[in-house]
Amino acid sequence: MKINKFFPALFFGILFVFPACRETNFGDPVKQVSISRIDQMPNLPEPYKILDWRKKALDFDAYVFNFDTRICGNPVIWLDSAQRNIPQTTFGLYTAVNDSRQGPKNNNGEFHESLNSLAALLGGGLVGIDKTSQNGYNYVKMVQNYFNSDNGWNIVMNNTCPEVALLGGGYGRDWWYDVFPNVLYYAVCDVFPGVSGADSIQHVIAEQFCKADSVLNGNYDYSYFDYSQMKGMVNNIPLQQDAAGGHAYVLYAAYKKFGDPRYLQHAKSALEALLSQKESRFYEILLPMSAIVASRLNAEEGTQYDVKKILDWTFDGCQNPNGRYGWGVMAGRWGDYDVSGLQGSILDGGGYAFFMNSVKLTWPLVPMVKYEPQFATAIGKWMLNNVNACRLFYPGEIDDEHQWLPEMKGLTDNNIAYEGLRKTDCYGKESLKGIEPVALGDGPNWTPANPAESMFSLYSTSPVGILGAMVSETSESGILRINCNTTDFYSERPYPVYLYYNPHAENKVIGYYSEEKVDLFDIVTKKYIARGKSGSFEIELPALNASVIVELPSGMKLRSVDGRIVTKDNHVISYK
Repeated sequence: MKINKFFPALFFGILFVFPACRETNFGDPVKQVSISRIDQMPNLPEPYKILDWRKKALDFDAYVFNFDTRICGNPVIWLDSAQRNIPQTTFGLYTAVNDSRQGPKNNNGEFHESLNSLAALLGGGLVGIDKTSQNGYNYVKMVQNYFNSDNGWNIVMNNTCPEVALLGGGYGRDWWYDVFPNVLYYAVCDVFPGVSGADSIQHVIAEQFCKADSVLNGNYDYSYFDYSQMKGMVNNIPLQQDAAGGHAYVLYAAYKKFGDPRYLQHAKSALEALLSQKESRFYEILLPMSAIVASRLNAEEGTQYDVKKILDWTFDGCQNPNGRYGWGVMAGRWGDYDVSGLQGSILDGGGYAFFMNSVKLTWPLVPMVKYEPQFATAIGKWMLNNVNACRLFYPGEIDDEHQWLPEMKGLTDNNIAYEGLRKTDCYGKESLKGIEPVALGDGPNWTPANPAESMFSLYSTSPVGILGAMVSETSESGILRINCNTTDFYSERPYPVYLYYNPHAENKVIGYYSEEKVDLFDIVTKKYIARGKSGSFEIELPALNASVIVELPSGMKLRSVDGRIVTKDNHVISYK
């Protein structure tokens, strides 16, 4: 048979062209899982306004870490030269504006809280401020004084010493106050690695938590834990079983940092102790920290932990009067304002939301969608509501009628927010009767000497940099670009990953920009939504759904391996 000399060339040409045209099928889209309380929230909250959160964070840092700043004659920051635990000078920040117990002239200048200082360093670092070298101070080194070695606990605690502990806060008697500073410290060390002495402190903390989890052996039914005696304790404070979530978070981070398999083992056992509860034991912040731990263990270690249970427990809140009764996430409208998404007490006075808790809840839940994309739409919808409502804590962002101190709203140049947003006033102010909601704070209730302006809360505002680094607006109103890498500490983050939620009833086109040529891959639909694009271009987002978009270098090859989507250089971009 005579073969046309052009046939082989034609055949091989077809062979090479067709694979290039045929897009790899990575499987069916990830079916979305709803969270019932998020279902009660509006798709698009009203009134709608998104702050420039990055600017808010930068302004807060510049205002607070300025030794010349004065509020009614008092500084905001001061130096503490008592040299507790470590022979160095540290610093203090007011917990609330002009708190009468604090400042350089009260209690030897030693009453300040790590929950505030560490969150401020974390927030500042996330928006790009070098807190290791700021105006001559290495603040990251200075916070090591909170590592309480003098008392034998050998963990980071809320104060530097027991001598000031009974003045306020929960040092050595309220479990979340003792565990969460270590969660914060680990995060700060990931943002600012290599600070002298930090690795040693982190290692000791991990050892303490490892020993504690061994002693507890699955039973976290305590109000707090004495890390010196290695003994669980019960007092008048409700039992805090969700402290196990804090242990799990720190131990998994320690495993990722140090590689010790004991830390992985105890991260799992602490998480299992939490998940063995019959109901939500949500107390303050530690329960949702377990969501990112469970999701990463499922993805990276092949476990099958029930992430939905953690989310339901978080959003529905604690329903047991013997626990932190009613502590959960708001879903509803107070007066003329949608307040859905904020965290606090669902029941107190009809609802009492807190700025600090609302911001910090984003920390574990946003990166979680990288590993559990079935929750992308739920978390995207919640985030839109939460971020919109968070502005209401600022005195300059809520009208005079709905705040307790309108005559002082310019006191801090709108840099420091009210501690809380309450459905109704709890102080009995005549002008606020029948008003919903009311921005206020608990400061005046902490001690009779506290002034009215102690309603403005530094500790509540200090983590604002989390939103500053995580959230930005897009070209379409109502659609946010949410950075899923911002708080995914101790993880590989080779490529940018963004969560987009479209709250509109129709598909929307938004602008996207990249200096380099990129491919955009959505791990929810498992499809490319743009390829070989650079500069300004547009992408389309589906109605009432979320996309989790991984930004890849243009031409990066992807393959499916055991149900995962993996790049040619072996980075997993999707675990589902």
